[in-house]
Amino acid sequence: MTPLRILHSEAATGMGGQEQYIIRMMLSMRARGHHLEAVCQPHAKLTQRLRDEGFTVHTTVMGGPLNFVKGVARIRRVLREGHFDVLNTHSRRDTLIAGCAGRLAGTPLIVRTRHLAKRAGSLLSYTIIPHRVTTPSDFVRNHLIERGVKPEYVATVYPAVDLAPAPEQSTLRQELRLAQDDIVVGCVAVMRLQKGHRELIDAMEPLVKERPNVHLVLVGGGSPILEQVQAYAAGKGMQERVHFLGTRRDVPNLLAGFDIFALATRTEASGTVFVEAGAAGLPVVGTKVDGVPEMLRDGVTGLLVPLDDRQALTDALRRLVDDPGLRRRMGQAGLKFCRLEGRFTPESMARRIEANYVRWLAERRS
Repeated sequence: MTPLRILHSEAATGMGGQEQYIIRMMLSMRARGHHLEAVCQPHAKLTQRLRDEGFTVHTTVMGGPLNFVKGVARIRRVLREGHFDVLNTHSRRDTLIAGCAGRLAGTPLIVRTRHLAKRAGSLLSYTIIPHRVTTPSDFVRNHLIERGVKPEYVATVYPAVDLAPAPEQSTLRQELRLAQDDIVVGCVAVMRLQKGHRELIDAMEPLVKERPNVHLVLVGGGSPILEQVQAYAAGKGMQERVHFLGTRRDVPNLLAGFDIFALATRTEASGTVFVEAGAAGLPVVGTKVDGVPEMLRDGVTGLLVPLDDRQALTDALRRLVDDPGLRRRMGQAGLKFCRLEGRFTPESMARRIEANYVRWLAERRS
């Protein structure tokens, strides 16, 4: 097929799952021979990350009425001069700015990617400005359809996960001075209230008190929540058994040192960390919310519990803590589901989005 020229836009300035989604999509599409560029705010972390990967990144400030007008004019010029086939927006603000620019530039296809699980407000940035929509899970797709987006206009493109080979040995236990027969329940998530760190500590409390060899390891930064959760664990007398590692760049190394992965998230559009844990051969425990059930197989690769059911969460964790055979079987099933079936690979992500771009461009041109 003829390579496509694609421009991605993002107004957010931080670096999280949404930005990782964009980076992996752009890398995977470039690997298939397409031309990718981006437009971001000049001070955004994504700007430098994409430039480090060799992408051309155009910058424009996207806050305020005056910058709205300037941004539309700037992006319209980028789209026209670059002869882009597709504009893919990712946040409400850049959808309004870049989307209007795309309409004025006559860009053949404008796609909005919806990354959030929460209820969508106005449909302006889903049905009026863009031509089509993609989502990271069927849960988000179904929500938009319920809100009024035509089913044929919205498609699920599962996020790609870095499936690098797992390290042969982890340094985690040596770092924390844990014995080989200690059981480590680990969680990797930025410290935000909706990630459920306190709820996980509550569920772990009986296990920690019953069993001297059970530990909880929390990986992720984010002030002031990090300090608040540390104080919460200390207030329960669990400071010797709950280990806070902050932000780390060696997550595969840490996952290799866990026995169980657990995340009591309150909301999640998809939840790629469950896939990363499964790909590391870990049984996973999570809350049955939003797109999480699509990231694992309940009862096969892990266990899902209702939101805010502390006893159910404790019981699920206890079941895995007490049954090494079950941990092993679920871990092996997770390896197969997350690594071998190909749903979450960069290649799969690229094929899905490419097929949708091509189909939608054909529909638009006809």
